Amino acid sequence: MTTITLESIDAKQTELAEMIAAFKNSGQTIAIPAAAIALRPGERYAGLALDDEGAPTHHLILLPPRPNGRLNWRAAMDWAAAVGGHLPTRREQPLVFAHCKQHLKPEVHWSSEAHEDDASYAWYCHFNYGNQLNLHKSSEAHAVAVRLIPISA
Repeated sequence: MTTITLESIDAKQTELAEMIAAFKNSGQTIAIPAAAIALRPGERYAGLALDDEGAPTHHLILLPPRPNGRLNWRAAMDWAAAVGGHLPTRREQPLVFAHCKQHLKPEVHWSSEAHEDDASYAWYCHFNYGNQLNLHKSSEAHAVAVRLIPISA
């Protein structure tokens, strides 16, 4: 039989504390359910969108229609809805830029988001450089539409 001593208890407690610390620092596991996504003709898969905590929320699909020329922000929003999608959000635009750049004009494209400090402005992404800035809503820019496929658990 093993004799229990204060030293052996301290050693086990230290070992346990190290195991707990290693577990806490090991990161997290994100489970992404398998998905078979049927793309319609001309659609492009833009990527997997994440929430603020890094959990997947939806798959993003770039729709093929493009408006004729540039549109002001309201007309771009209406156009996107008319083709069955929406303008991408600021969080979605980098996915579109990263994964579908070859299918985009290398110019300014509207996002669906108005500027939080001045409602007369909206955000855009320049699809040549990937930078996001804001522009007066009456200005004209290009537009693309996206649709999303929610992640089902």
